[in-house]
Amino acid sequence: MKVYFDNAATTPLDPEVFEAMKPLMLDMYGNPSSTHAHGREVRTQIEHARRKVAELLNTIPSEIFFTSGGTEADNTALRCSVDEYGIEHIITSEIEHKAVGQTVDRLVAEGKVRASFVNLDAQGHVDMAHLESLVKDNPKTMISLMHANNEIGTLNNIEAIGELAAEHGALFHSDTVQTMGHYAHDLKKLKADFIVGAAHKFHGPKGVGFLRVNKNRPIGRFIEGGGQERNHRGGTENVYGIVGLAKALEIAYREMDEHQSHVQGLKSSMIEQLKEKVPGVDFNGDIKPENSLYTVLNVSFPEHEDNDMLLFNLDINGISASGGSACSSGANTGSHVLTGIKADPNRQGIRFSFSKYSKQEEVDFVVAKVVEILEPAVV
Repeated sequence: MKVYFDNAATTPLDPEVFEAMKPLMLDMYGNPSSTHAHGREVRTQIEHARRKVAELLNTIPSEIFFTSGGTEADNTALRCSVDEYGIEHIITSEIEHKAVGQTVDRLVAEGKVRASFVNLDAQGHVDMAHLESLVKDNPKTMISLMHANNEIGTLNNIEAIGELAAEHGALFHSDTVQTMGHYAHDLKKLKADFIVGAAHKFHGPKGVGFLRVNKNRPIGRFIEGGGQERNHRGGTENVYGIVGLAKALEIAYREMDEHQSHVQGLKSSMIEQLKEKVPGVDFNGDIKPENSLYTVLNVSFPEHEDNDMLLFNLDINGISASGGSACSSGANTGSHVLTGIKADPNRQGIRFSFSKYSKQEEVDFVVAKVVEILEPAVV
């Protein structure tokens, strides 16, 4: 059996999305910036996609800017806020995605901002009292905290964080890449200036995403070279990617309740089976359904001489999982997220992440293989 449990890294393309993209690949090939009929036809498709995304997120189309993915969107939100609004202070956490963490580090190194890091508990939850103390009486501040952590799945209360930011006049950016398409985002209620999405996290194509910019916090041009994206992002648009993104998000909202129930059931089953069959197993992050991204489960297995080979052994048994953030694959520095929550450095964290295509028999197979690999440690 081949099992793909690395959906937090990327998800398989939904066939319905592929069908929506095909005409833009084969028949509608005009440049959307051209004024002739071929170009106008394609431009219409982009704007239809923009309206669809805005409708699903309960916002207005002019707030949606298509990008190459979540990383570009995060970089843009942070850098443009510094440039446009003179942000001097960024509050973030030690466990943000590196698209945020490394951008903040670079802005600090360039002498443009100072950074503060909010306290976290052992499960990765933000200490809201500490956050308020950091933002209070600090003008020209931006808070950048993700909705759900991509490695451990712990959810932040971005509604409460948004309220706090608004109360103190701070900008609020949230990396919502892992939750986009998995939870409903109502941007008329959420007090966020910037949120982001990446299509390949919810069964859309790779290489396309979006940045939502609150109309009350407009930003300037962030890529030079042309008048695309309403004079903000130069470069010919990834048209079939944009159409695929909108279709994937439409499907995700259509299937959201069913998807969440199915995937949460698989995650709960794996938790219970591992507790029963692997003495000493532990879980990184909050695993309570109300506090945890239902697609992600991060597991620490008992200390074992083959721990360093566990991912390899899973792979040769046909199981694809991750040792942490997919963006760190190949690095030997370990997981900055597990370090940030002070997890045991001697116990490797394995991230299993699920999708609507995952099956119960796959969960059963993976647990059985883990037990087999770890024997005799679990006997």
